[in-house]
Amino acid sequence: MQKKQITVKNPSRSYLIEKIIEKKEGNLLSNGTVNVDTRPFTGRSPKDKYIVEDSFTKDKIWWGPINQPTSKETFISLRQELKAHLDSSNEVYIMNGYAGFDDKYRVNVQLITCSPVQALAYKNLVIPADEEKFKPELTIYASPYFSADKAKYNTNSDVFIIMDMSEKEVIIGKTVYPGEIKKSIFTYMNFALPLKGVFSMHCSANTDSENKHTALFFGLSGTGKTTLSVVEDRLLIGDDEHAWHDEGIFNYEGGSYAKIINVSEDENPMIYHALKYGVMTENVVFNDQRIADYSDQTITENTRACIPLDMLENVKSDGKASHPETIFFLSADAFGILPPIAKLEEAQIYDYFLLGYTAKLAGTERGVKEPSLTFSECFGKPFIPLNPKVYAQMLLEKVKRYGAEVYLVNTGWIGGAYGTGSRIKLRYTKRLVNAAINRELKDFEKFEILDLKIPKVCEGVPSEILNPSNVWTSKSEYEKKAKELYSKFKEHFEKF
Repeated sequence: MQKKQITVKNPSRSYLIEKIIEKKEGNLLSNGTVNVDTRPFTGRSPKDKYIVEDSFTKDKIWWGPINQPTSKETFISLRQELKAHLDSSNEVYIMNGYAGFDDKYRVNVQLITCSPVQALAYKNLVIPADEEKFKPELTIYASPYFSADKAKYNTNSDVFIIMDMSEKEVIIGKTVYPGEIKKSIFTYMNFALPLKGVFSMHCSANTDSENKHTALFFGLSGTGKTTLSVVEDRLLIGDDEHAWHDEGIFNYEGGSYAKIINVSEDENPMIYHALKYGVMTENVVFNDQRIADYSDQTITENTRACIPLDMLENVKSDGKASHPETIFFLSADAFGILPPIAKLEEAQIYDYFLLGYTAKLAGTERGVKEPSLTFSECFGKPFIPLNPKVYAQMLLEKVKRYGAEVYLVNTGWIGGAYGTGSRIKLRYTKRLVNAAINRELKDFEKFEILDLKIPKVCEGVPSEILNPSNVWTSKSEYEKKAKELYSKFKEHFEKF
């Protein structure tokens, strides 16, 4: 006799944690968090992401290696197989939540999955729904236990993330990594809201206690987006995804998907103290006493925590804020070329937003020590379904209308490249960010070699580091490397 399926609607965190442990997909650690192992996928699988090409999307989507097209027939057939798999599972979770704190633009999102890991991550990251009024608008079907037939569906692998923008459905298979669900919702918002005239942004945001001085932080992973926005003296709006419309900004999410490699009480106190029961962490190494070692990168450098916003301190609970006064483009420059902070002219804002520059380290590749350039349009290339120029033009229009100041901030190296120079001290970066927000930076000079305006002085920061050429042992070597980097910038600018 076939066992009857159990369908659980919006189960509690405790229920899902018990299921994760029962299925041996995670362990309860000494601080109360449940730590799950998402291997072999400890990050997103961008080559396995597709969007259905139909009459609605054909002329709207920015098609290419990021937004790969697939057919409606493929989507329908694979969805049918995935739903049959879910129907045959012993237990299925139906999770309801909102994307967006603004009632006018929020989207009702429903996740249907047989994975307690996916269900708990979703519960921690979305905005809780009013069950009595909830009707799904975007539906996600997901299972890490179901594979695509590569030969049949012409997919890159047995992993798949396919979005049907017309039907407002997403199917995800063979990966448990929670970032796939999170970023599928974000990709949908990046598609739907700009079509309504709302600027959708991959950034963190915070504001002061009076909600008068809002700041945005655009940046790729590892640039300090969460670290610089989750601070004790300002209210967090959100650490990753926001929209900007005529009434101000609002957060899309009800949680933080914080990167926690090397998280510490000294440098990241708010995140560190939020690691407690109810929070799910990913791929953290721990000892026999279930004590986590957040510095251990044995499994992955991309360790994460799914933290509900109400478990963090200093959060603006309504998820909204005033129009931004200060905007930061964060670049972790591993070449040691960019200044710690530079104020962008109006004509530069569009270019640097499309540039989306940071530098990735060589990681663990044997014998390779040189960092690599990374350009990610709008600081969010993997999640942008429309042409990047659409978002850049919306940003520029908002900046001009509301008078925001825009700064380029180097959170990476000074005094030389990675291996020679040193990473700029976090306390200096925080001081410069606060000085920009408080309008303390008034006396600027032109840094000709990079065509940037840099401050001459900032209280609490050594003046000599504000001009990066000052801290290289050889100014001529700095100038040579700076010209090389800037030429790469100009090449990228010319693409658009």
